[in-house]
Amino acid sequence: MKTVVVVNSESFGKGDDELGKKLMGAFLRKLWAGEPAPDVIICYNAGVKLLAQGSLVLDAFDGLYLKGIEIIACGTCIDHYELRNSIKVGRRTDMTEIVSIMMDADKVITV
Repeated sequence: MKTVVVVNSESFGKGDDELGKKLMGAFLRKLWAGEPAPDVIICYNAGVKLLAQGSLVLDAFDGLYLKGIEIIACGTCIDHYELRNSIKVGRRTDMTEIVSIMMDADKVITV
């Protein structure tokens, strides 16, 4: 079963942004430590900021990557947030590949 996790924000859930950022960190670290692991993590919109230099969750993304999870980031989003030279983990992709990965997945979890 192919599982994809979509990260489209810097925070987990709606409401208080600072709480949401703490929750996102907790979620990513639990995902890193747990099983089963997703096959792919897709970051788009503000979610790409989590892959950039200075992100407080880079440790979790590094660990997830080293665990063998594919991490991809929306190129249009990287450009929009002017992060072209700041992405530290994962690879750049386009919407064609993002759509293909999501449509081929057995399960897509959006956080």
